[in-house]
Amino acid sequence: MDASVHIARIDAWAFRSPVESPVATSFGLMYDRPAVFVRIEDRDGAFGWGEIWANWPAAGAEHRVNLLEKDLAPLILGRKVSEPGVLFHPLERDSHIRAVQCGEQGPFRQVIAGVDMALWDLFARRAGKPLRHFINDNAPDRVPTYASGIQVSAAARMVPAARAAGYRMFKLKVGFDRAADIAALRAVHGALDAGEKLAADANQAWDFGAAAAFLSDLGEIPLEWLEEPIPVFSAPSTWAELAALSRVTLAGGENLAGTQEFSDAIAAGSLRVIQPDVAKWGGITGCLEVAQAAIGADRRYCPHFLGGGLGLTASAELLAAVGGDGALEVDVNPNPLRTAFYGDAEPVDGGMWTCSQAPGLGVERIPEALLPYETLHREIH
Repeated sequence: MDASVHIARIDAWAFRSPVESPVATSFGLMYDRPAVFVRIEDRDGAFGWGEIWANWPAAGAEHRVNLLEKDLAPLILGRKVSEPGVLFHPLERDSHIRAVQCGEQGPFRQVIAGVDMALWDLFARRAGKPLRHFINDNAPDRVPTYASGIQVSAAARMVPAARAAGYRMFKLKVGFDRAADIAALRAVHGALDAGEKLAADANQAWDFGAAAAFLSDLGEIPLEWLEEPIPVFSAPSTWAELAALSRVTLAGGENLAGTQEFSDAIAAGSLRVIQPDVAKWGGITGCLEVAQAAIGADRRYCPHFLGGGLGLTASAELLAAVGGDGALEVDVNPNPLRTAFYGDAEPVDGGMWTCSQAPGLGVERIPEALLPYETLHREIH
């Protein structure tokens, strides 16, 4: 029996949810929470959902929808697809020149990631299996998770709230003021319950000297990892030097893109925690390859994610499918574009995320509660 699908229609939506307080990183503020969702349908009516990364620039969400409609949909519509991952590398190849021409490699990669995610959802849904079991029949139904998006100055309030919501590991955003950052990490660590863990994310805030100074001041505070202490484009020798002097594991990957970049990073060994983002590059196809390579090289695969509910669910399903000792990143800042997919509360208890038993990603339609936040919708066929 031919299991191929013929892609007949694509729908894409941009959403923006207002926030009471901007979400702070070391490189900028988010004044609302955007998300781009994509739905792919075949000529028989089967469908799948995906998410396209759109956090930056501030005007990026609507741009991604238009980019999908004008530049990538003509390469997708009408295609016969035999397996969910077979379009990923051809789309990268066929769109490469125009992405270079306009200097927008990132947005093209992000749109392709969302399309790839939707195709995996479609095929898993047709097979009647949750995505994790479509990839790996023996995948578990629960994965470890951690609370993310905790701005260091708000840690005294946000960590107890995350603990009450079921989390047992917490990641603080640092890179603002070194002394204050260290003091907050020390205070949070001192208040951890037995078995709880702490990590930190600098979002590329420092040069080598500042990162080394932070690590020195950190002293004996145990961190699961320190994420992106220096810019991702720093020389491999700089990363290696920092890793050699650090007693804390270094992590990164959300700003890497392409099979070769991840292969080089895994081989170099400076990053012991590998963190690709399914909506930013790779979708399921690329991130599955990276996750398997990372685990095979004795690295830890911990998917990065800070967006809406579709990409978060896909990240959980992929983590369950590949195994290892990684943990799922869950933003704990208010965001209905995330929580509405879970009945306003993520399925977290005792530090574990419980995956759905529904086919694919388990999503039939965009929750009605999100419709007031819609800023753009395109039907493409």
